[in-house]
Amino acid sequence: MSSSSSSSHPTQAQLNLAALAGSPSPRTMRSLRKIQSHQVLSSNSSFGAPASQASSTGRSSVGPDDLSPQPAAHLDSPVRLRTHRRARSNSDASTRDPPAIATQRRPGRKTGSGFGLKRSALETLLRDGPQQGNIREGLQELRYLVLSTRVEADGDGMSTYRVYLWLALLEITPVPTDEYLSLIHRGRSPAYTKIRNDTFRTMATDPLFKRRVTEASLIRLLNAVAWKLHDVKNRHRYKSRPSSRRREIELLINTPPSIAEEDSDPTHSTPSSRGGYVTSDSAIYVQGMNVLCAPFLYAARSEVEAFALFHSFVTRECPGYIRGAMDGVHRGLLLVDRCLEIVEPKLAAYLFSKGMQAKLYAFPSVLTLCACTPPLPEVLHLWDFLFAYGPHLNILCIVAQLIRMRDTILENPSPNKILRSFPPLDAKEIIALTVLIVRKIPEPLYAELIDHAK
Repeated sequence: MSSSSSSSHPTQAQLNLAALAGSPSPRTMRSLRKIQSHQVLSSNSSFGAPASQASSTGRSSVGPDDLSPQPAAHLDSPVRLRTHRRARSNSDASTRDPPAIATQRRPGRKTGSGFGLKRSALETLLRDGPQQGNIREGLQELRYLVLSTRVEADGDGMSTYRVYLWLALLEITPVPTDEYLSLIHRGRSPAYTKIRNDTFRTMATDPLFKRRVTEASLIRLLNAVAWKLHDVKNRHRYKSRPSSRRREIELLINTPPSIAEEDSDPTHSTPSSRGGYVTSDSAIYVQGMNVLCAPFLYAARSEVEAFALFHSFVTRECPGYIRGAMDGVHRGLLLVDRCLEIVEPKLAAYLFSKGMQAKLYAFPSVLTLCACTPPLPEVLHLWDFLFAYGPHLNILCIVAQLIRMRDTILENPSPNKILRSFPPLDAKEIIALTVLIVRKIPEPLYAELIDHAK
């Protein structure tokens, strides 16, 4: 661990969680890492730690205290920082912003960019890279630090390095700006009308989001992704058309025999190589993608970064959410009911007796990875955890929210009124509960969680 990490030794549970990142190859890194998360979190002994170390702790379970962020290196003396005010993540930001009136001074925060400030271990690892260039160990340490120290951010959820953390955890390479601009210059996509019908409602009551992200930037990004998906769908349709007999004969005559090489484009790869991809029956836009896109645009420092994150996420991590009749989302809703029945059978039986299946109240939370539940800064912290250990854990995060509401639901004869809107997110508590829930999920069911969005 970096020297700027906590001076105290990590707990045994944290050592367990630190081993989640192991994977033998880039091809299967995400799938094996997600499977390993269940094996490690549900075990009572240390994963990969010496036997003497495992026996010395004597811990058999993980509680919320075990997940509390460990303090990073603190300053010897307080340093007053200027208030962080980031420009909008689009080109529509006005240059005539009125001067901010400091009616109440916001406490200073560590950004790692000021003179004389020590960077956190997480920021240092992102800036300097892993020791000896070991990418696998670097990603493993990143995931551990996300859980143990939490990403530093101000009251608005803004962080100087969160977007780079997401890019690293999701293994996304930079996208050339010209590529994004070329999609913008193509004009309106076939889904443009649907996009315009949704964007004005995106987090309309959230002042933080409305202050930093304009509707125009949201339209541009969604329209660019729609063009990208449209092109992939057309390529699939073209390849699926049966060729004429004459064309087949010409290809046999003119094409020399060769060994077929695997396509490096993730949109053309097979399910066994990437776990999911865009097909001819995928939609180029579905309702709810606007809310799923919003945190990416809010956290990124440019539209190009947000475009790279969002497009890669929907095509590689949850292609089932935009394919067919959103079958991945519906599978996720069934898994919410099944997981709740295992973890909290009394609560599940009560909801089922009232006819309250997850499809009636959890659809937005599954589709948007809980981005539909404010406040936005807590959504960002929850996404740090989901991107580190697997977006499939969002299903268990929804179960954790139901457990937090357990007493209120059981005492109310009409739980449908309560479940219309979940209480404000508390990312730290939800993550702690999620880690406990993972221990109770059988491995076959956990494998379904991993695959439900593919």
